Amino acid sequence: MTRVRRGYTARRRRTKIRLFASSFRGAHSRLTRTTTQQKMRALVSAHRDRGRQKRDFRRLWITRINAVTRENEVSHSYSRLIHNLYKRQLLLNRKIPAQIAILNKNCLYIISKKIIK
Repeated sequence: MTRVRRGYTARRRRTKIRLFASSFRGAHSRLTRTTTQQKMRALVSAHRDRGRQKRDFRRLWITRINAVTRENEVSHSYSRLIHNLYKRQLLLNRKIPAQIAILNKNCLYIISKKIIK
């Protein structure tokens, strides 16, 4: 049986994985087997945390809106403010009122007073 010369395919695959893991510490960036394991683990974590990031930001926005509404007595609570927004068919996501709450509290106060009337 003739000798098979292993070409560039496997080497290219390994270098691609090494480039991905080049910023990892220790053997996780040097040894091929641990590098591939760490790459799989990193991609799983990235996929999981994309969903988690959306949840975390939504919680942050809700907390910010609630803090400003209770502070200025805009409308007694966050839930009442959102309920009034839906009643008036003002479809604002939570990001926009949170930005308004941080940058200009009076603007959120004015919006809520217009909604209630």
